[in-house]
Parts: sequence; C-alpha cells; structure tokens
Amino acid sequence: MPVYDLHCHSTASDGVLSPRELVQRAAAQGVNFLALTDHDELRGLAEARATAEEHGIELVAGVEVSITWRKSTVHIVGLRVDPVDESLVLGLQRNRLGRAMRAELMAEDLARLGIVGALEGAYAFAGNKELIGRTHFARFLVERGVVKDVKTVFKKYLVKGKPGYVHHEWASLADALSWIRAAGGQSVLAHPGRYHFGRERMRDLLKDFKELGGDAIEVVTGSHTADQVPVYADLALEFDFQASVGSDFHAPGEGGRELGRLMPLPLRCRPVWEGW
Repeated sequence: MPVYDLHCHSTASDGVLSPRELVQRAAAQGVNFLALTDHDELRGLAEARATAEEHGIELVAGVEVSITWRKSTVHIVGLRVDPVDESLVLGLQRNRLGRAMRAELMAEDLARLGIVGALEGAYAFAGNKELIGRTHFARFLVERGVVKDVKTVFKKYLVKGKPGYVHHEWASLADALSWIRAAGGQSVLAHPGRYHFGRERMRDLLKDFKELGGDAIEVVTGSHTADQVPVYADLALEFDFQASVGSDFHAPGEGGRELGRLMPLPLRCRPVWEGW
C-alpha cells in the first residue's frame, strides 16, 4: 500500500530540515506521497519537487494557512495547490506581515519574566525570517535551558493564558478557503484534536468549515492519540468530509511523529487522495 504523509514542514517555515533534506528523509522512511505544507509559505516547493523526482516520490504542493476563527487560531492545510496562483500568493503574503510585530511583543512579554534575548534567539532558529513563529521561540527556550523540550514549552509558555502568548488576527476562514479554492486545491482542517475545543465548539467549527466549502479533516495526525482517531473518523463521516493523514513533522526527535510513521486511516473514511 502506498504511504501518504500530507503534512510536514521545512526551513521555509518552522522546520529544521531544508526542503531537500526533508524529502530525502521521507524517501528513507518509505513515503510515496509527500505534501510539503509550510506555514503561510510556498517557497520551499520547487526544491522539494526537484528532490522528489530524484527519489521517485510524488510531491504534493501544499501550504498550512493560519486563520482566526471566533478569536481562536486554527490551521487549514491546502493540498494540490497551484503555487503561483495570484490569489493564494497575495493572501499568504498578507498573512505573513504581522509575524514580525507579534514576535517583538512575545519577546517583550518573556523579558518581563527575566528571559532576555528571546527575539534574537528565536530569529537565530528561523531559516525564513518572514516566518518567525512560536516554534522558533520554543527552540530558543529549550536552548536557553528554560524548559527541557519543545513539547514542554507549549505547556508552560506561548499558549493562551501563559507567558509569551500574544493574540494575533490571522486570515478569516472564508478567506483561507477562497485562496485554496482559487489555487485549485483541497482544503483540510489540520489536527482538530489540538484545539482543545469542547464538543459543541468543535461541531460549530466543522459546520462553518462545511458551509464555506471545506473538503477534508485530518483524522490521523502526529498529535492525535489512538483514542482520538476514531472520534475524528466519525466526525468526518457525519459531516461528509474526506479524511487526511499527516505527521506534522518539524524536526527529528522534537516530538510528534516521524515522517510516514502514522496509524492507518480507518477503513470507513474516504481518503482525501481518492480520485488523485
């Protein structure tokens, strides 16, 4: 059976491997279909595609778009997008503009706790300076010895109600879906289990996603437990969504899943690659 991994990151956003290194690692793990889905960024796709051709991997052009839904940050993956589509390119460009300002405010908040140099430290981990994000701050905090690993960072810092968190207004759900649709892609709600929404709030998100033309949800992903997979499989069926799989790989040994090392998609699901 082909191995699909439809969610991962390179140095074009907040991964630690270049697009070339990422694809090489995916090939070594036996991945057949790989989607590079960097945050609000498409510039790694050309290098990834060239490397995929060398290794006999099908590279799926993707992106992960940050959105604000009811004051919460949610991520939408676009698969099989046209990376030169003007609507998508300009939309992502607008989404990137606020990152530098947010990073400064995050660093100021951490400095109030005595954690100085966070802005420079985070930028040192950012291969793409336009894509400065929470993961770069998390790596800085680990390097500084404030916490033991990145997973622990996101329990104590940088999340709502914790030091270093700064609210930011991203694109709307409607905007993100329109950009992906204009680029000929399929829209996927990324890692729904990560949002810690209650049952009714999650159902409201899925209803809005459906009404605006969303195509699929990630049922199997690096942050979903074995118990969560059947829950989101059932929701995909209930709302008539296709189902996607993705490791959300960022770095070797940083937590989450290795490329391609995913639980099987439940047989009752309609895979997002159906008809590719």
